Amino acid sequence: MLACVSIPGFELRAALRTRPRLALAPVALSPSPGEEPLLGPVTAVAEAAGVRPGMRLGEALATCPELVLVEPDPAAVEEEWEGVLRRLEDAGFAVETVEPGVVLFETKGVERLYGGVRPALERALAAVGTAWDPRAGAGQRRFAALAAASVARPGQIVIVEGERERDFLAPLPLSLLPLPPERYAELEGLGVRRLGDLARLPGGAVAERLGPEGRRAWRLARGGERRRVRGRPPVVELAEALSFPEAVANELTLRRALGALLDRLLARPERAGRPFRKVAVSARLVGGGSWRRTATLREATAERTRLRVALGSKLAELPAPVLELRLEAVQLAEHAGRQLALVPPAGEELGSRLREGLRQVKASTGTGSVCAVVEVAPWSRIPESRALVVPRDV
Repeated sequence: MLACVSIPGFELRAALRTRPRLALAPVALSPSPGEEPLLGPVTAVAEAAGVRPGMRLGEALATCPELVLVEPDPAAVEEEWEGVLRRLEDAGFAVETVEPGVVLFETKGVERLYGGVRPALERALAAVGTAWDPRAGAGQRRFAALAAASVARPGQIVIVEGERERDFLAPLPLSLLPLPPERYAELEGLGVRRLGDLARLPGGAVAERLGPEGRRAWRLARGGERRRVRGRPPVVELAEALSFPEAVANELTLRRALGALLDRLLARPERAGRPFRKVAVSARLVGGGSWRRTATLREATAERTRLRVALGSKLAELPAPVLELRLEAVQLAEHAGRQLALVPPAGEELGSRLREGLRQVKASTGTGSVCAVVEVAPWSRIPESRALVVPRDV
């Protein structure tokens, strides 16, 4: 059985960890600079005052003048979420992140350890911690587990048996589906307001009207696909930080600090000579909040010059003076070097470049992003039914 643990509004909760008093006030996560002025997650007090996530900033302030806006803190989100994942892994769960605040795992390997599905989920909630108000759901399919966790109350466990999945999903709202806002309005205009209404429609008609995304939504409304959870590989924390006695806004000083952090990171024995595939630089800013950027390298490397070039340009995007600069190795390559051949076989260079490019895409976009098309029903009249897209190991 697949299980899901969900922490709604995780980004806002992580930003409020250092300011717990604001959790009892009307608070919302402000939009990032340069983005559309739409609110992020909100507290329960703000929701009771009529403020909703995704509401425009001006409308929200007119609805609740005492609304407090909190800047996004991506470094805190990354740090807190990594702590949650490690506590779950210490409890024996092989986890796969959907997004910060939502994690999937299989219960098959831990049911005997804890005495069943429900005791295993209770152990998972305890590992996350009651301070996060987590909720859990379980089902035979991914979407059923995600939907069960989304309707559960804080600390509650909702388990959906295989034969009850369709009946469980039928009354749930369409907002659970990954569709653009205009598609929701289009479906509601057609009288489709629940997952059950969409599941009862012919799949071909839905695909013709809404395209591939509508076809995928129709499949999810009928339960979705059965796909196993891929636990993440063991994580080795490689990070270095440098605190400044006073706030620094000079780019030259920050570049020199970045070079010092690179030297310390390259000298870490845990790296075992492996090159970097993906690195991240983050900063704690004056006035609260943080800043974080990641760089996926086109070719894994441990050359100091190339790493400085890849990360140095990110420092120009800093929105405020810096109190602390942090450098982190997000992912290391599997190899420690490249063995060159005297006469490479024909086509080998092209194949190796293709594999390296696929590894880069996977490191940048996450597990399941590299897929292959498998033909299953070439005789079908519906184009979307002739083949399936399945994840591929690189």
